[in-house]
Amino acid sequence: MTRPHHRVGEMAWNAWGDPGQARTLNDSVRQLIGQALGVSATAPAPVAESDLTLPPSALPEPVLAALTAVVGADQVLTDPASRIRHTGGKSTPDLLRRRAGDVSTAPDAVVCPGTHQEVEELLAACAWHRIAVVPFGGGTSVVGGVEPLRGTFDAVVSVDLRRLDRLVRLDEESGTATLEAGLRTPEAEELLGAHGLTLGHFPQSFEYATIGGYAATRSSGQASAGYGRFDDMVVGLRVATPKGTLDLGRAPASAAGPDLRQLFLGSEGVLGVITEVTVRVRKLPAERADEAWSFPDFATGVAAVRQLAQTGALPTAMRISDETETFVNAAVAGAEAPPGCLAVVSYEGTAEQVAERRAVVGGLLRERGATALDSETATAWRRSRFSGPYMRDALLDIGILTETLETAASWSRLAKLREQVTRALTESLGHDGPDPVVFCHLSHAYPSGASLYFSVAAAAGEAPEARWRAAKQAAGDVIAANGATISHHHAVGSDHRPWMEDEIGQLGVEVLAAVKSAVDPVGVLNPGKLIPTVS
Repeated sequence: MTRPHHRVGEMAWNAWGDPGQARTLNDSVRQLIGQALGVSATAPAPVAESDLTLPPSALPEPVLAALTAVVGADQVLTDPASRIRHTGGKSTPDLLRRRAGDVSTAPDAVVCPGTHQEVEELLAACAWHRIAVVPFGGGTSVVGGVEPLRGTFDAVVSVDLRRLDRLVRLDEESGTATLEAGLRTPEAEELLGAHGLTLGHFPQSFEYATIGGYAATRSSGQASAGYGRFDDMVVGLRVATPKGTLDLGRAPASAAGPDLRQLFLGSEGVLGVITEVTVRVRKLPAERADEAWSFPDFATGVAAVRQLAQTGALPTAMRISDETETFVNAAVAGAEAPPGCLAVVSYEGTAEQVAERRAVVGGLLRERGATALDSETATAWRRSRFSGPYMRDALLDIGILTETLETAASWSRLAKLREQVTRALTESLGHDGPDPVVFCHLSHAYPSGASLYFSVAAAAGEAPEARWRAAKQAAGDVIAANGATISHHHAVGSDHRPWMEDEIGQLGVEVLAAVKSAVDPVGVLNPGKLIPTVS
């Protein structure tokens, strides 16, 4: 087993990422945004960490003793800083509550196991003592997936997997690597890169999200067209449950009944704690090329992506922003917006593969009416790829509510879906003030359909969290009514749980509930997430 030399630090307790990378808006951008959204004042200053009031830990001494017996006293943390940093994820509602000083849902303790066996023993102890357990990886959830809900239990612990950070096995002949679940992506890339390999998974949460979190949420990265979604990469899983261990996946394909790996991929810690993931890995690409193109309108760009997807000619990554997103991103960057809709295209592979795919894709894009832009536009996009969440914090500082949501649907439903979700968000957030700015991009495409990713900016108003909840409800109802999925890659958590029965049907909910009863009969694993109450 090998560990990374460089460890990723913890994120800010009330914002995204590294506090040293926090962004501020220059005067011209502040003025532009303020005028567009009718905002003239800054938001209230966030509460200082030193002024927070935490509820006392509800863990009885016998439970603390049982947890300590498993992992050691130094790995059972009840100090305020640890509890505060495990209070939830990084959605805008999460951050609004913390900025206001609300840490009332903080876990009663943070427990840091160092082995699969310790995870299994912890789950058994928590089930015996009836203590809720919330698995915690990078803490990047934006759907309430790591909020320490107690459910019907008197106390809850956050099980932080940071110490499960090793490359367990590397099978270069088979092209697979077994990674522990607590590895953050830069750490995994360091370990694989030492062997000339890469996972090829680069979502916006890349800097902080973990291998186990990707598996538990069916993550999809920007290069999914070239490398596949994360669940496509998974060859095997090791899962700890209160009833024991499941080792799943012993061959690249099997007809030995239903594939139980698929049951635990996307299970969000509700059915078990993923401790090891065996993934397909690739050689580091010899060459990468980024291009920028402009389409006259979003519909034309979408049609081009559909043709690429249905003919098997997709590049490694391709993203098309609608007209509004194209303008907003350029304005924030202080650049001139290209006409129409910006498309960013990326290619990876050998020099020959990159050249061949560029010729094919470029030819089709020109046939579809696209115009090539200068390379700096694509370079700027890649340079700022992981900085978007920092911009959200800067906007909150000046009283701008900003948040995202995503979905996916078949090609034939995509245009109507985009129109209706945009209208639902605009009407909900604009009924008592200036209209919000709503924009969208397409970044993941398949032969039968694609994802849509919406961003919203609006005046925060007096009750920003309630305003967003109402807008999210309106958009979610439209998504469900249009036969689209409630989540393409953000997962379900607690925020999308109200739409799960519509997504999979009452019988589907009963199936998931039955599985949970089999592996977690007491129900301690991540209460209030994923599975609705059986009606």
